Amino acid sequence: GAAPYSMPVPSDGVTINYRHGLPVITLTLPTRSERCWFTVKPMVTTIGAFLQDVQKEDKGIERAEVFTTDGSKVSDATLMEILLMNDFKLVINNTAYSVSPPVKDKLSSEHATEMEDIKSLVHRLFVALHLEDHQIRKERELLQKLDHLKEELLPLEQMKARITHSADAKTSRLLWVGLALMSTQGGALAWLTWWVYSWDIMEPVTYFITYGSAMAFYAYFVLTKQDYVYPDAKDRQLLHYFYRKSKTQHFNVERYNKLKDDLAEAEESLRRLRQPLHLRLPIQEINDKD
Repeated sequence: GAAPYSMPVPSDGVTINYRHGLPVITLTLPTRSERCWFTVKPMVTTIGAFLQDVQKEDKGIERAEVFTTDGSKVSDATLMEILLMNDFKLVINNTAYSVSPPVKDKLSSEHATEMEDIKSLVHRLFVALHLEDHQIRKERELLQKLDHLKEELLPLEQMKARITHSADAKTSRLLWVGLALMSTQGGALAWLTWWVYSWDIMEPVTYFITYGSAMAFYAYFVLTKQDYVYPDAKDRQLLHYFYRKSKTQHFNVERYNKLKDDLAEAEESLRRLRQPLHLRLPIQEINDKD
């Protein structure tokens, strides 16, 4: 609204001047016979609010209205910014004042640069007073969340380590058993070839063994949609043993994965929050033990 300031001025008319970028309307109060300044914010103050402030300043004002130069009444809901664009008449009681608002010069490039500097300063002050506190609170919340997630994950991590160790041991035994069977097969074929039968008899046997191995590898591809690559086959067997052991140990794999994802997300949020280039302000270090 309007902010009145009373001081004696020898003129009796209504004048408008700009001070610090805001219009100052000066008029004579009829009852008190003194000049009064009203500083208005044109982009938020309406004509009705301005007239109410004038009447509050002088209780002897019974009528306060605004008209255009051709005699049309201006609505009280009109913003002062619109009114100050053209000449108008201000009627107080039975006195009509012709008002000619001064033309506000356009901002020069130097003035515009100064305003940008002021805006930048205000922004930096706001950041220093508000965002840093918010950042510190957010950092503490993330640290508390990390502690809570790690506390929940600790027993699950211990159980997972035991299950992984057991599954890895079973997978290693299976690999050694496979090597032993292949060695036994090779030794048996050599014994049958050189000591029992001749190569002419054993050659069809080795062919069908090779063909049977190719069929086994093709069946593996049909069932798993993957080539039989030894490292991939080992990892697949390890996962098979891991999930089977998890069921017997009542290890909730889905909950474990969800907690790990939440932990990774919280750590990433904390890492980004602690990067000073993101918010362009100094980071206050927070001890996790505080």
